[in-house]
This record gives sequence, C-alpha cells and structure tokens, in this order.
Amino acid sequence: MLEHKPNTEDQPAPVSIPSRKPKRKLWRRLPWWQWLLGLFLVVIFLFPFYWVIVTSLNGANQVLQFPPVFLPHGQWQNYIRAWSEAPWLRYFLNTLFIASATTLLVVMTSLLAGFAFGTMRFWGKSALFAGFIAMMMIPQTVLLIPDYIVLRDLHWLNTYWAQIVPWGASVFGIFLLRQYFLSFPREMIEAARLDGASEIRFIWAIAIPMAKPALITIALYVFLGSWNSFLWPYIMTQSPSVQPIEVGLATFLGTNGTDWTGLSAAVVFTTLPVMLLFLVAQRQFLAGAYSATGGVKG
Repeated sequence: MLEHKPNTEDQPAPVSIPSRKPKRKLWRRLPWWQWLLGLFLVVIFLFPFYWVIVTSLNGANQVLQFPPVFLPHGQWQNYIRAWSEAPWLRYFLNTLFIASATTLLVVMTSLLAGFAFGTMRFWGKSALFAGFIAMMMIPQTVLLIPDYIVLRDLHWLNTYWAQIVPWGASVFGIFLLRQYFLSFPREMIEAARLDGASEIRFIWAIAIPMAKPALITIALYVFLGSWNSFLWPYIMTQSPSVQPIEVGLATFLGTNGTDWTGLSAAVVFTTLPVMLLFLVAQRQFLAGAYSATGGVKG
C-alpha cells in the first residue's frame, strides 16, 4: 500500500509571533539634556514656594540675612501667630462661598453662550462673538473706576454681590466651549430636534455629558482665579465679614514694616488648599484643555 503523504503546499505556513519587548517608560527614553532641562524648570517653578516655606519657619532676624538662609529652622510658632492675627476661618468661608458661586455662574453662562455660538445660527453672531473676544484685550485695571461707580450706584459696595455678579461670565469659558461645540456632529443635533427635544433638553441630556472635560477645565480655572483674587475685593470691600483670603493677607503689611515670617506662614496655609485641588483634578484640567482643539471625535 502506498503511504499517504500530506500535501504540505496546501497547508499554511506557520506564523511566527514576534516576541513583544517591554516598552520602556517615557522618562527612561528621554535623552540626558531633556532630563537636565526638565530638572531646571522644576527648580525654577518650585523654588519660590520653597523659599516661602523656609521664610515661614525662620526667625525675623534671618529673613534679610546675607548670605541667605536656605534651610528652615523649625520656628512653628510663626504659624500660630499668623493664624491669630486675622479671622482666617471667616476668610476661608467667604472665599469658598465667593469662588463656588462665581464658578457656578461662569459654568452656566459659558455653557449657554458657547452652545449658542457653536451650534446656532442667528443674525450678527460673528460680530457679537468678535466683541466678546475684543473684551479679552481690555486691561481690567482700566475699568476699575467705572466699575466702582456702577457698584456704588447699585449699593453693592462691601457685599458678596460685588465679588460674584461682575465675574459671572468668562470670555475664556465662552471661547473654550464654542470651540468644543463647533466640532459637534450636526447630525446629532438634527436627530435630537426631529425627536422633539428642545435646546435645553439637548444641552442637559447630551451636551453637558460630552462637554464634561471642558466644563471641568473652566470650573477649575475660574475657581482658582477667584480664590487668588486680590485687587478687586481689596477695592470693593472694607469689612472682614465679606472679604476673601487674599485681602486678609494684607493684615501683615503695616506702617511699621512687613511681618515677613507671619505673612509667609499665612501664604502657606492659604495656598495649600488650591494646590491640593489642582493636583487632584489635573487630569481633568489637561483633558479639557485638549478638548478645545480636538472637540468631539468619532
């Protein structure tokens, strides 16, 4: 009997699976000069805050000493003294309320205006949007006197209203959400209209979930800006009952000189909350920044 030999020509050739080499992490693939450049930038950006911490833990006679003292000496009583110099709990509550209310207003106005400029068609839209963008080029200090007169006539001086309502809209927020909604698929909007969904229903059910990264970016941007605001509340308010944290820091600036150790200690415990907030939400902040250029994909 003839032995049957399998036809090897009809059989597929064995596929060799390439061995996967483990990818090295990005920081391991960087050349040495990028390492040095990154380290230099880190030192440049972190040194001011480190110097504030060192000053807050040193004695008053070491602040202006030359050569400077680069290591802290553990003067923790500076923090106790700084906390007792002003009603910081009241300042914190004021700042939290003002920043939260301002952020909520800006998110609402930016969402509605950005959706209108990005998806709707109406007469004068381009001219109106150009006017919004032109407002970004006006220095805020130029408007301080007219704004002060308006708030005085409204009897809003030394109130929460003066610190919230004038900042309830953001040109940056409107621009960011307009760029996001410009890339919205028109088919999605038309389909929602055919199904009988109103504009408000579409914004609430579809636009807000899809624009979440951009909204988080705007919220963080406005919240941090309101938390660090100094000039506006310093001019428009006089009572600690409505003043924010940054105005409270002016307590350490007196006619007899500046209490640098107390001021530095106060700067540390008033800056830490916003630093922690940014570190926690930095991923959403970067994702929202990219959404302005990428918009909706797929």
